[in-house]
Amino acid sequence: MPADGTPPPQEMPAPDGPLSRARPGRERILAAIRAAAITEFSLHGLKGTSTQAIAQRAGLTKPQLHYYIAGKEELYSELLMQVLHEWKVVFSFDEHANDPARVLAAYVRQKLDHAFDKPEMSRIFTREVLDGGRNLERFWPMSRQWTQKKIDIIDGWIARGLMRPLDGRLLLQHIWAMTQYHADYALQVRSMGGLPEDAHIDREPIARELIGFVLAGCGMAVPADA
Repeated sequence: MPADGTPPPQEMPAPDGPLSRARPGRERILAAIRAAAITEFSLHGLKGTSTQAIAQRAGLTKPQLHYYIAGKEELYSELLMQVLHEWKVVFSFDEHANDPARVLAAYVRQKLDHAFDKPEMSRIFTREVLDGGRNLERFWPMSRQWTQKKIDIIDGWIARGLMRPLDGRLLLQHIWAMTQYHADYALQVRSMGGLPEDAHIDREPIARELIGFVLAGCGMAVPADA
């Protein structure tokens, strides 16, 4: 237990709920429910989403939906945990890496890929934060713990002279902001580019620009294979 008497954060468990406990023969219906819930929650948040809307989008009646789930809160909690679990598992640093430029370049690219490939999942988290984050309260201690591990690694790189001195927490927050922008503000991205609402966006030039920007701010050159 830490010196201040607060209990240590618990490890984030893998998502557990009706969607992650699918049995053979149920996968198709649960996949439809999951897709419908992601879309509804990303558009309207927990408060603005009804089980009727989820059922209708999934092609089910409301009684059919409740055969598979107890309620929208259970579904929402599972999807929110999935977002956080993915961010923890996928976006980790290699503590023993001696090449921070490659580690950070890969981190930026992975975060950007997630924003492009799973924008609705990102928006569920963002909308929860905008709604006050009540459903995230039990997750914040774990998130701070994961973030501190990254900060410690960054501080280690700085101490070894591998990158210029900076605030590791702010560096991570800036990367989050710049990458998640392409999920949360996709409409603005297309509007500013004069693109149709459903137009494909080439992420590669964005990735190169962001990687170059971040590494230059860290006092490092972009690796040839980044």
